[in-house]
Amino acid sequence: MNSTVIIVTGANGGIGQAVCRGFLECDATQVYLGVRAGRAQAQNMVDQYPKQAALLDLDVTDPLSWQAAVDKVMQNCGRIDVLVNNAGKHEDSLLATMAISAWQSVIQSNLDSTFYGCQTVLPAMISQRAGRIINVASLSALLPPAGQGNYAAAKAGIIALTRSLAKEVARIGITVNAVCPGYIETEAIGPLDETRRKETLARIPMRRFGKPAEVAAAIRFLASAEAGYITGSTLKIDGGIF
Repeated sequence: MNSTVIIVTGANGGIGQAVCRGFLECDATQVYLGVRAGRAQAQNMVDQYPKQAALLDLDVTDPLSWQAAVDKVMQNCGRIDVLVNNAGKHEDSLLATMAISAWQSVIQSNLDSTFYGCQTVLPAMISQRAGRIINVASLSALLPPAGQGNYAAAKAGIIALTRSLAKEVARIGITVNAVCPGYIETEAIGPLDETRRKETLARIPMRRFGKPAEVAAAIRFLASAEAGYITGSTLKIDGGIF
């Protein structure tokens, strides 16, 4: 049985780590952990799964870095079955005072990186006439909060890109979907003080934060053969926020 070859970007963050771990628990899997800096967590996972996991030197904001990374995977494996565009960041600020650099950096890290990733893996997936692309957007794309104009715009762009690309490649066996995590127990909500945590929890009908593994499970399903008739979809993972 051939391994399923998977690239996961942002493999050092809480969601990225959970996604990689979920895939690595499947025996017939080769996971490439796309990272640029701060590799300790990703390296730990490679050490834990030395036969299935490998680090992939990747600056998601650089199309040349993307091409080099995809070329490496193709040389090693001859195929790419799944791409999870998970890398991203936010620099929150009110729009009136937002630095131009903060706007550009967030758009590049979230939206541009997703475009580069999708475009770079497409030749392999088109040749295979099969593939799964899962783009990690955010609840901020659907319910944009004040102070996240750059992040919300980038993540909303990811949803639009996902829907457009899904239509382009649907006939050749490639599915493209997006997930929108809400408040997940990761480093992103770590800075919340006790008052903010209580206020945030009050907005969530389930009255709890999500777990990275719950996001990973949804991504794993969208990457599976069973999800072959799902494309162009956006899945909220947020405990019921509307």
